[in-house]
Amino acid sequence: MEYPAEVRKLSKTDGGGFSITFPDLPGCMSDGDTVEEAFKNGADAVKDWIKARKKFGKAIPPPSPSRDLGDYSGKYIQRVPKSVHAALARRAEQEGVSMNQLGLSYLVDGLGRGGRDRQKPGG
Repeated sequence: MEYPAEVRKLSKTDGGGFSITFPDLPGCMSDGDTVEEAFKNGADAVKDWIKARKKFGKAIPPPSPSRDLGDYSGKYIQRVPKSVHAALARRAEQEGVSMNQLGLSYLVDGLGRGGRDRQKPGG
């Protein structure tokens, strides 16, 4: 069985490298210095997680259906307050990038941190 995995880059404060978690398997996680190592260690973690569940007579959840990237268009539209729009425009101009590039970098950064340590645009 193959379970969907989520890989996140760890900050230097968190030790660097990459973490891997398996949403279908609560508490099942691992890490590695590289993405490849995180996946290898993650595969071992899944085996150990399932082995422990079986040992204690616990149910093993089936993998959730995988979603192909073809299911997504790549287009995402978000309405924001005028003040946020203005702050994004100012920051994008300061950085010399488009608002789309800046917004994407904020989204990716936020996803990588799991939504922790949120920072207001422009601040």
